[in-house]
Amino acid sequence: MEKIFPKPLKKDDKIAIISPAGSVEPSQLEKGLEMIKSKGYEPVLGENLYTKFSNGYNYAGTEAERLKDMNWALNDPEISAIWASRGGYGCQHLLEGLNLKEFTKNPKWYIGYSDNTVIQSYLLKKGFASIHGQTIKTSSFGVTEESYALLFDILKGRKPKYSLKSHQFNKQGNIEGELIGGNLALVYALLGTKYSFNFSDKILFIEDIGENFYALDRMMMSLELAGVFKKIKGLIIGGMTNMGDEKDNQQYEESFDEFAYQLISDRISKYNFPVIFGFPNGHIKDNRPLIIGSEITVKVENKVKIEF
Repeated sequence: MEKIFPKPLKKDDKIAIISPAGSVEPSQLEKGLEMIKSKGYEPVLGENLYTKFSNGYNYAGTEAERLKDMNWALNDPEISAIWASRGGYGCQHLLEGLNLKEFTKNPKWYIGYSDNTVIQSYLLKKGFASIHGQTIKTSSFGVTEESYALLFDILKGRKPKYSLKSHQFNKQGNIEGELIGGNLALVYALLGTKYSFNFSDKILFIEDIGENFYALDRMMMSLELAGVFKKIKGLIIGGMTNMGDEKDNQQYEESFDEFAYQLISDRISKYNFPVIFGFPNGHIKDNRPLIIGSEITVKVENKVKIEF
C-alpha cells in the first residue's frame, strides 16, 4: 500500500491539542503551546484536554470524552495537524471508535509517542504516515530544543537525516525499507490483534521506559515467538531508561541503559539483519522525531546514517 504523507503546514495553520490517554495540568503545556505560537501556528485546544477521570489510572476524561476529542481533531477540516499532550495509558480504548471519514480527504500529521504508538499503528494500517516525536507535556521537562526544531521541520515538509556514532552492539549492513514501531510495550500489546503492525520486510523501531528487566525480556521473547524477528529486515533501538530497580541500577537515569541493551542484543543474536543501538528517540531528553510509515535508507558501518 502506498503511504500517504500529510501536506506541509502553512503559517497560521491550526494544530489540535488533545489528551488521548493520561491527564495533564495546564501548567505542563504552557511552554509547548507558546512554542507552537512562536512558530506561527495556532494551537486549538480539545474540549477535554484538561478533563480528569480516575478509574484505576488518571485519564484525561472518560473513553467517550477522549474519543470525542480524537475524532474531532481527525475530521475537522480546519485542523492541519494533531499533537498529543502526552502518552501514559488509554489510547487502546479509542481504537474501535476511531472515525477517519473526513481525515481521508484531508490527511494531517499525528504527533506523539509512548502510548500514542497504538494510534500511529492504526493510522499506518489505513495507509497514513505519522510523527513519532515529542509530546507537548515534555516541553516542560527540559528536553533538547533540537527535538522540537526537527519536528517543526517535518511539519514544513523537510525530511530528517541522522548520523550517529557506532555502538558496540550494532550489526552492520545497508538496507532500505518502511519504518514501523514505537514504544515496545505497545508494539507488544498489539501483537495478535488486527491493530498490530505488519512486520514483513519492515525496519522496526523500539524504545521503552520504566520496565523491569525481566519484563523487557518477556516482551522481546513475545516478539520472537510471534515470528517478528524472522519477518523484519532491520531493527533500531532507541531510549531504554528508568529500567529495573532504581536502588540497584546505577544507570537508572541514563537514556540508553547498557544492561537493557545487553538483554536485547542477546535476544536477537541469532538473526542477521542490521541493528542500530542508541538512536535518540524515546522517553529521553534528546528525542529526535521519526516518521512512521516512511521509507528509510539505513547504513550501519563505522558510522550510522539514516535518511528519510
